[in-house]
Parts: sequence; C-alpha cells; structure tokens
Amino acid sequence: MLLKLHKASLKILAIVMALLMSIHGSVFAEIELREFPNEEVRENYLQLIDELRCLVCQNQNLAASDAELANDLRDETFEMLLNGQSVADVKAFMVARYGEFVLYKPPFSPATWLIWIGPFVLLAAGLVIAVFITRRSSNTKIREISQTDSLRIDELLGK
Repeated sequence: MLLKLHKASLKILAIVMALLMSIHGSVFAEIELREFPNEEVRENYLQLIDELRCLVCQNQNLAASDAELANDLRDETFEMLLNGQSVADVKAFMVARYGEFVLYKPPFSPATWLIWIGPFVLLAAGLVIAVFITRRSSNTKIREISQTDSLRIDELLGK
C-alpha cells in the first residue's frame, strides 16, 4: 500500500516538475524598465527586439535572451529609436554590423536563397529517395527454397 502511494506521489511530482519547467522562461523573464516618449516608440522597440536574433544564444530573439550582448543590443536599439531612427534604420544598422543572420526572417536574396528553399529541396529529395527505396523493395522477387536446400538448412540447424 505504501509503495503504491509512493509511486503515485512520484508521478504527481514528476508532472508538476514538468509543468514548472515548461513555463520557467516566462516566470523568470526579466522585466525591462524603460521610459518611452510615446506609444509608437514603445511598439517599434518591442517589434525590433522580437525580430532581432541574439548573436550569442542564436536560438532566441533579443527579447528572450539574457546574454550581455543581447542587453547591449536592446540598449542600442532603444537609443537609436529615441534619436528618431526608424525600424528600417535600426534593422539596416544591425544587418550592416552583424550580417543578415541577426534577422530572424532574413529577406529573400541570393545570399539567403538556400535558407528559404533548402528545406523544401531536402524534403523533395527525401521523398524521391523514399519512393525509390519503396519501389525497389516491392520489385524484389521471393525465391522458393528447394527441397534440398530446406533439408540442408534443417541439418545445419540441428532439427
């Protein structure tokens, strides 16, 4: 009885821990206290830190990253917007400084065509290979084992 209760409490604890770990990012997110001169600057700032990639983390945008470089880039973005630069100006500055990798959604250009088309090419290649393998395996003929071979196999297996 005690063992069953112990297993049940461990399952509940594991579920609670999994739920807590899945929401930890939003729980521990840092709140930035910035004073914006108007709502437009605030919206532009939030848009930019959402669209620009953290160069240290690479899998997070500036808004989600707590890396020191991300903090510096948020500060720089904020200062540029306060100085009257547009969203396009800030993006152009970041791309000129760090390359198109800093953008989560890089524009379609000769330098980025592989990023945009590559997954579809790989998917098509995988489908062609899968069809080829499937057809090849269905075309193989099953040979009947002769009576002599069957007896020889039984003899070797000790039957």
